[in-house]
Amino acid sequence: MDGLKSLLNRRMHRLSEFIRNVNERRNKNTGKYSMTCFFLTLLYPVFIVLMAELNQDKYPSKLVMFIVNKPLVMVFDIVVAAAIFAALCLLFRKVWRAVAVQSVVYFMLSITELFKYGTNGNHLIMTDMKLIRSVKSLTSFAYIKITPRLVTYTIIVLAYIAVTFWFNPKIKISFKKSVAPAIACAGAVLSMFFVTAVSTPVYSFFDVDTTAADNVFILNEKFENNSFLAFFMQTASENLANRLEEPENYTEQAISDFLGDENKNVYDVTPDADFKKPNVIVVMSEALADFRTFDELKVSDEYYAGLDRVAAEGHRGQLIVPTFASFTVRTEFELLFGLPVKSLNDPNMPQRMLAERDQPAFARYYKALGYNTAYVHPFLSSFYSRKRIYGTFGFDQMIFEDDFTVPVEYRGSYIKDETVFNQIEKLIKESDEPLYLHTTTMQNHQPYTEGASDDELLNYLDNVKVTADAFEAFVSDIKKIDEPTLVFIVGDHFPSFKNTADNVYNRLGINSSTCSKVFEQNYVVWSNYGADLSAFPDEMVSTFYVPYILLDAIGAPKDTFIEAMTEKMKTLPVYSTQYDSSIPGDSELDVLTYDRVIGENISG
Repeated sequence: MDGLKSLLNRRMHRLSEFIRNVNERRNKNTGKYSMTCFFLTLLYPVFIVLMAELNQDKYPSKLVMFIVNKPLVMVFDIVVAAAIFAALCLLFRKVWRAVAVQSVVYFMLSITELFKYGTNGNHLIMTDMKLIRSVKSLTSFAYIKITPRLVTYTIIVLAYIAVTFWFNPKIKISFKKSVAPAIACAGAVLSMFFVTAVSTPVYSFFDVDTTAADNVFILNEKFENNSFLAFFMQTASENLANRLEEPENYTEQAISDFLGDENKNVYDVTPDADFKKPNVIVVMSEALADFRTFDELKVSDEYYAGLDRVAAEGHRGQLIVPTFASFTVRTEFELLFGLPVKSLNDPNMPQRMLAERDQPAFARYYKALGYNTAYVHPFLSSFYSRKRIYGTFGFDQMIFEDDFTVPVEYRGSYIKDETVFNQIEKLIKESDEPLYLHTTTMQNHQPYTEGASDDELLNYLDNVKVTADAFEAFVSDIKKIDEPTLVFIVGDHFPSFKNTADNVYNRLGINSSTCSKVFEQNYVVWSNYGADLSAFPDEMVSTFYVPYILLDAIGAPKDTFIEAMTEKMKTLPVYSTQYDSSIPGDSELDVLTYDRVIGENISG
């Protein structure tokens, strides 16, 4: 034991001696190679901007062309990087530490952007950082490919950090004197995010594209004009400038004017004697979309045959969904609350904006009518913080991937839709009361590289056929259950494919001026007892009207709010920025949405 202790002491002494010698050498380098230190410090902002952008462009030639075409944007990136670097240097006073911190942040953001855009064709924006807590979930469907080019660029960045560490440039002023200029540099950058009066003229001077980002296609075009760093900063400042605030006309009187003098809530209404209280099953099917809408693709009916046969017995229509390729929770919010995400300024994750209190989701309405309520999602309960947040929505039961009480089967990486339908059948049979259930499925989530084909679309369509057939079998089983039941199914958005030149959206030439079709989603509704499916309109309506249409179809009693929203659908059937940014804001919908999920719920 003493021998081992002595050996450890000798090795620790040698390590300490080595560190001391290295630091002595570094301190000598500071003075001996003063010009090297000067240029390492001076050129760093240029270096890190070029490396972050080169990681996106992949090839130096593309970066050179961007610099030639948009020199002022590149100057803007360097100025911002220099201000951040100056603040870090003044705070740390050891340049290598500032280099290390800024390099890690910049390059990790650049790598994240690279993987995110390659995964679903959506560029990284500041609000995506809210998903950092769900990083484990994200890696399950992200296309993460470590290429020799990425490794090379990473090594170059690490080498710059190492060289700066070795030559050891320093800021030779006291910490007390460095605080004020550090705050000034940081304040200059932060003002770009928070002060529109500052950011607007600066963006204009540096030719940064500030086009309003109304949908993902406009965002992608803006990225091409700004490249990564300016895009990330400009969209962040735009989101902060457009953050939701209490509407000016948010008053009890404004709500009363919309609802009328007699404001009865659900607890004041009495169902008609002939109200059958059917089970209401809402299926939001992950990435389910009908590509037959694009004639040039010549997609076979066989993939959708199961859905078509159910639609022939029920009704098919079209909705305008509020998202494309990702951010499922936008559509989910509209289906659960009957409120438009446009009224919340189109957040990617509207559920994160809700007040921390019991929420007036439609599960509570059905509970008041004597229903059991359930939410089923065959994925991690932590993703989008669903378990924590949705626990305030009025569900009696929430079932996530570890909670299934039926045999679980997978297709690829995700639980099969057939398993979800089996779980729903079990819940219907076990419930003594009628059941209101919302499920958000996962089977058809990307990646679509898994399958028999090299074509992602064909692999996706194979999955759709499995869903369509499983849904038809589910409806067949419902026919055998002696309970009145209505089933509604719609996809949350069109699927996202890898960002390649030959992906289906590029082949179709879809861009910001031709993208309306990818926000139009077919739905199918069916009942086994003669529900009034004529309640579903022939025209397209926004997804958030679905809960009111369902209540019409089953003949449920309505409170004042539901009656008012049902009437609103007649005058403003579509209210969606993503689909049509020219639709003006509607003060009634905006006030009611704010009131119910963020405000005092005066209308509840």
